[in-house]
Amino acid sequence: MQIHAPRTVNLTESIGHANASVSAHSVRQQAGWNNLPGLSRTNLSSLRFCRATKVSGIGQSRRVAQLRSKTVAYAGNDKISKLRDKLEAIAKELEAADRESFLSSVAAERAAELAALPIKETTKAAKTQDTAQHKAESHGKLKSKDRKPKKQMKPQVNELEEAEKRPKLFEPAAGPPPKIGEEELQAEGSGHEILLQGFNWESWKQGWYHKLMDQADEFADLGITCIWLPPPTDSVSPQGYMPGDLYNLNSKYGSQEDLKRCVAKLQSKGLKVLCDIVINHRCAQKQDKNGIWNVFGGKMAWDAEAIVVNDRKFKGRGNRATGDEFAAAPNIDHMQDYVRKDLTDWMEWLRDDIGFDGWRFDFVRGYGGQFVREYVLATEPHYVVGEYWDSLDYDGSVPRINQDRHRQQTVDWITAAGGAATAFDVTTKGILHAVFEKDELNRLRDGEGRPPGVMGWWPSRATTFLENHDTGSTQGHWRFPEEGYEQGLVYLMTHPGTPCLFYDDLLEPKKKAMIQKLVALRQKAGINCRSKVNIKHAQKFLYVAEIDGSLLMKIGKAKYEPDSQQWKVLESGKNWGIWQNA
Repeated sequence: MQIHAPRTVNLTESIGHANASVSAHSVRQQAGWNNLPGLSRTNLSSLRFCRATKVSGIGQSRRVAQLRSKTVAYAGNDKISKLRDKLEAIAKELEAADRESFLSSVAAERAAELAALPIKETTKAAKTQDTAQHKAESHGKLKSKDRKPKKQMKPQVNELEEAEKRPKLFEPAAGPPPKIGEEELQAEGSGHEILLQGFNWESWKQGWYHKLMDQADEFADLGITCIWLPPPTDSVSPQGYMPGDLYNLNSKYGSQEDLKRCVAKLQSKGLKVLCDIVINHRCAQKQDKNGIWNVFGGKMAWDAEAIVVNDRKFKGRGNRATGDEFAAAPNIDHMQDYVRKDLTDWMEWLRDDIGFDGWRFDFVRGYGGQFVREYVLATEPHYVVGEYWDSLDYDGSVPRINQDRHRQQTVDWITAAGGAATAFDVTTKGILHAVFEKDELNRLRDGEGRPPGVMGWWPSRATTFLENHDTGSTQGHWRFPEEGYEQGLVYLMTHPGTPCLFYDDLLEPKKKAMIQKLVALRQKAGINCRSKVNIKHAQKFLYVAEIDGSLLMKIGKAKYEPDSQQWKVLESGKNWGIWQNA
C-alpha cells in the first residue's frame, strides 16, 4: 500500500516491508502467500477463531446432512418439505453444539497451559545508578487525570458483529503492569549513546558488511557509539524482514563469517552493535498435508502450534494473539514455552557467538511487551529499542496539537516491557513534521510545559529520530521536511532521549558536517537521555529551551538574542542557535 504523508500515513500498514523486491512466485513457494502486489501490514487485528475439524457429535451431524440431501429429490411433497425444514433446524443445532464442545475443550486446554506457564525473573537485573532520580522525574508524570482512554480502531461492522458471536478460545491472565519509572534493566546503555541506523532500504545490493567494515573509522570519528545493523537472517524479502530459518545468517548483506568480522571490526573502534530482531512473524519452509505453508525448518522445527490461532490464513493452532496481526506471514505464538525458549537460545547465540551487544525489535505491536521483557532480561543487552508505530491523531488533514493518546500507547508498551526497552519516539517525529510544515513551533510544548513526545514523559526510554529506512530512503513513506532538517536535528541533539541518526544523511556532505558538529557539541555539553529541559518560549515562530541549566537553544524564524553577559554563542545557522552558559 502506498503511503502519503502527512494525513494518510499509517506506518503499521507498511513499515519495514512495503514494496519489497520479491517475485510473487518465490513468495508463494516460500511463504504460501496467494497475492503479492507489495508487502504490506494490516491496520486492524482480524477477529477470527479456529474452525473445528473434529468434534464429539460429528457423526450425528453427518447423518443429518445425509438425510437432508435425500429429501431434495422430494421437494414437491409437502410432508417431505416439512421434514426437510426440521432436519435443517436439527442440523444447525447439532453443528452449534459440536462447535461449542470443541471450543470449550480447547479453552480448557489453553487455560491449563497458561496456568503452568513459568514467569522468568531475572537473577542479575542491573539497576541504573539513578533509578531514584528517574522515579522522581517520571513516576508521577502520567496522573490519572492525564491518561486518555485508548481509542480502539473500529473494524468493519460485519467483522465486529461476527466477533461478538464468537467465544474466546484463550485469555491471558490479568496482572498488574509495572509502574512507569520502574526499570528492570539499563536498556539505554550509558545514557550518552549516539545511535546510527547503519543501512537503508537498498543496502542488501551492495555487499553491506564489507562496506560497513570500511567505514568503521568514519563512524567512530563522527562520535557514533552504537550502530544498528539490518536483520541478519536469510529472508524471503532481501531486506531481511521476512525471515525463515533464523539460524541461517547467510543473507543478501553477506555471509555469517562476513557478519562476525563486521561486528568485530566495529567493536574494535569502540562501537556497540545492535541486531535487528524480527520475531513477530516467520516464513515457513514447507507445506502441511493440506498445502498450507506452516511447517518450519532448521533448528527451530515448528509447526502450526507455533502460530497464533487468530492467523486463519496459515491455520494457526496456538494461543490467541497478544498483539496486532501481520498479514503477509505466519504470526508467531509467543505464549508457547518452547517458542520462547527457542527464541531466547537464538538471541543468546547471536550475543555469544556472533558478538551482538543489543537489540532493535521489529514490529513490536504484533506481540505483548511482556515477551520482550523476558528476552531482554535473559540476554542482558547494552541497548534495546522497540519499533512501535501508530498513526498520529488528526482533525481532518491536520495533526492535532495534543498527541497524548499517541505517546501514551508507546509508553504503555514500554511499561508492559518492564521498562527494559526504549522505543522509537514516533510522536516527536510526527509533531516535528507539523512544526516545520506549518510553522507552528508552539506545538513543541505540551499542556504541562514539557516536550510533547515520549521524551516529555519518559525521556530515558525515548529513542528519537528524524528519518529511517521506511520513512526515507527509496521508500519515502514519511520523509522529514527538508526545510526543517537542520532545526529538527538541533532539537534532537540538544534534548533528552537517545538520538538515532540515519545512514543516508551521512552521504550528503552538508548534513554530515552538521551531524558531526552537533554530536561533538552534545557530547562536550554532557547532554544525556535524562537531561532536564526548561522550555522558555514556544510560540508560532520561536522555540527556546534551556538544557540542564548550562545550554540554551533556539529554533524558528523569529529573532532571538539572549543576555550576552550570561550566554556565549557556541553554534548557529539559519533559524537556529546554541549558546553556552558563560
